[in-house]
Amino acid sequence: MASAPGSSGDDMFDEFLASRGHEQTTWETEYNKKRCPECSGIHDVDATNCTVCGWQPGE
Repeated sequence: MASAPGSSGDDMFDEFLASRGHEQTTWETEYNKKRCPECSGIHDVDATNCTVCGWQPGE
């Protein structure tokens, strides 16, 4: 079965983990940019950490 356009398996996986008590903190997306969930700094999609506050996914 194919997934709907624009959806990803990551969303389903995150929901699975969250339903079992695992907190998932990841980048928020804004158009074609990433937004830091800690300080709301905007970054290119290839960013691996926030250059404003130093946050990294998984911390």
